[in-house]
Amino acid sequence: MTHPREILLKAQAATGFLPVCDHYSGVEARMRKSLQLQAEMTEEFGTCVFDVTLDCEDGAPVGGEADHAAMVVELAKLASDKARVAVRVHAVDHPAFEPDMAMIAGQLRHRLSHIMIPKVDCIDDVRKAERALQTASASNLPLHVLIESPLAVRNAFEIAAHPKVQSLSFGLMDFVSSHGGAIPADGMSSQGQFTHPLVVRAKLEIASACHAHGKVPSHCVVTEFNDAAALIQAARRASREFGCTRMWSIHPNQIRAILSAFAPDEAEIDAAINIIAAGARSDWAPVSFDGKLHDRASYRYFWQVLERAHLTGRSLPLEVQSYFQDAPSRAPDHPPGNA
Repeated sequence: MTHPREILLKAQAATGFLPVCDHYSGVEARMRKSLQLQAEMTEEFGTCVFDVTLDCEDGAPVGGEADHAAMVVELAKLASDKARVAVRVHAVDHPAFEPDMAMIAGQLRHRLSHIMIPKVDCIDDVRKAERALQTASASNLPLHVLIESPLAVRNAFEIAAHPKVQSLSFGLMDFVSSHGGAIPADGMSSQGQFTHPLVVRAKLEIASACHAHGKVPSHCVVTEFNDAAALIQAARRASREFGCTRMWSIHPNQIRAILSAFAPDEAEIDAAINIIAAGARSDWAPVSFDGKLHDRASYRYFWQVLERAHLTGRSLPLEVQSYFQDAPSRAPDHPPGNA
């Protein structure tokens, strides 16, 4: 039987399927705890529900970049085969960028899910990162990029179109800082980042660029990591209003809240189960369900609801779970090309 992905996701660009949470750690003890928590939650949910990104940019002490990168390599090698581990290297114009890529991509090309490149301003930065992957014999690794400046926002569509790019993330704090005081500090807060016009515009441009090219738009951090209500509200707005399908975590307490906020609700999951089943029974011809006509355009939407439910560890009936066993490759292993 033909898998729904092969029927429904070829007709037009579809956002790649990645875990909805990307958890960042830059200190060795926290990196170890993050990898252990990932293993525990993978066992709990039956799938890897968040990525762990080991940070060599802000996490590395000035002057100690090489030692920090070596430590990250050794930690990543200890991760299980089921782990999804990434590394954020230095920006392409930083002296540590090429040593980072040579060591990390060179030694971990078969271990990492992707490499995050910060402070990408233009397509030439992506090309430089691509060449570094080739030099390290790591062309298999997708690139995730951080959009952190007004120029990067201007170039977001061109950056998202590059076939090596799998996801764009918004770097809130650097973006605000790059405006030289024209955006107040409140623009970095959990409230202000959803109200200041320049910040809102940047988020929407990034999300639109990603969806235009079948890439994953990833929402920025909430720095008030002890404020659970602020995190939940921000995650819900990112998912439901700003078109993001992924979000950063900077504290373990944020992970489950992000999973919950990005998961479909039970009513939507139930509707998706029934509509996809009806579509499969009709060989994906149009059907009438609950008084509404459905065809491949709406099947595509409801299939992606089931993908998101699976990625957030939601309970699914056995007949739906079977879709995610030995299924065709998805974006975590094979990044989509241009739309």
